[in-house]
Amino acid sequence: MANTMTHRSVEVAVIGGGAAGIAAARKLAAHQVDCLIVEARSRLGGRAFTVENPSGFALDMGCGWLHSADCNPWVAIATAQGRTFSKATPPWGRATMTQIMPLEQQRAFRAALGELFERVSAAAATGHDRPIAELVPANGRWTGMLNAVMTYIAGAELDRMSTIDLDRYEDTELNWRLVDGYGAMIAASAEGIPTAFDCPVTCIDHRDRRIKIETAKGTIEADRVIVTLPTSIIGAHEELFLPALPQKTEAALGLPLGLDDKLFIALDKADEFEPESRVFGRTDRAATGNYHFRPFGRPMIECYFAGRWAHELESGGDRAFFDFAVAELTALFGADFARRLKPLQLHKWGADPFARGSYSYAIPGAADQRAVLAAPVDDRLFFAGEACSRHDFSTAHGAFITGSEAADCVLAQRRKS
Repeated sequence: MANTMTHRSVEVAVIGGGAAGIAAARKLAAHQVDCLIVEARSRLGGRAFTVENPSGFALDMGCGWLHSADCNPWVAIATAQGRTFSKATPPWGRATMTQIMPLEQQRAFRAALGELFERVSAAAATGHDRPIAELVPANGRWTGMLNAVMTYIAGAELDRMSTIDLDRYEDTELNWRLVDGYGAMIAASAEGIPTAFDCPVTCIDHRDRRIKIETAKGTIEADRVIVTLPTSIIGAHEELFLPALPQKTEAALGLPLGLDDKLFIALDKADEFEPESRVFGRTDRAATGNYHFRPFGRPMIECYFAGRWAHELESGGDRAFFDFAVAELTALFGADFARRLKPLQLHKWGADPFARGSYSYAIPGAADQRAVLAAPVDDRLFFAGEACSRHDFSTAHGAFITGSEAADCVLAQRRKS
């Protein structure tokens, strides 16, 4: 599709070409609705982003796991595209690297994590929201690692997270991956849908009968608009809507994006490590890396850095991630291990101007803001995205479901017209 804007008047404009926007546009297109995806980037997929580098492998720099695969709508789409799934048990679902973290310690931590989720459920049942950090001892044996794992799950530490919101998350615990990339599959699913690339939106003017969308390439007019922008963008730009929508701004601020960054490292002589195994750099603090060895059996390490520590690493530039990973890995495997490592690919989501983070969490007291964010405005402005999902937030399938639901609302309004 060309990068020049070919549509300046459409029935429905979909702002954002990530998982939610693509899902919405697919449904509208299937009902022969004249729609246009308006995308700030020069690619589709949003926070679903697969790259290929000289390693020859497809690397998911954003979402990589099809969580709740037995009810994840992307599975059917990937199957229709002829994609190859990996259904191997994820590294967090079994004991690995027992030479580094003995089996009894892994069992003890898993028990501590299970107890935390039980406390979260009990606390949420009271109806009184509070930071999850209040449910764990400040200096407990596993408190640092619980914080680390929660940053990998939600992008934020326990002191920033709503108890009620986390308790609402639903997961069937069946997790698959795509050999050629989740992001590549999501982007490919928009084939044939008109898209205006390199079109960041600066204002959505909904004062008149037709909505005017101001972009870097001019104005688009539409009867209805589906907004799928990240909360980090909505919350930071009160001027995005004219007239302003203070409830949306407030909701977005209560649902900030946590941060999870990935670094892929090539690993020489990888065969000594079991495929799909993992190890933590440290087990006593949140500021540590999660190292997934030989994903898909490949000769590499998929490294995760999250939460406040990822923000700190981003401030140090690309090299800071690799240097930190090498320091932690050599502390585990010896100084000579450094010679076996070479950086392959990194994406800093906090510095990404169209994301400013990875996926949403609710701050204490803001769990119900997901519904506020998702609510239509005047039956002309509709909202979708993972942050709008009550039970599937932070996932690409949560984004898909909300995008599809927003499209259903548009279709219902068309029938009334």
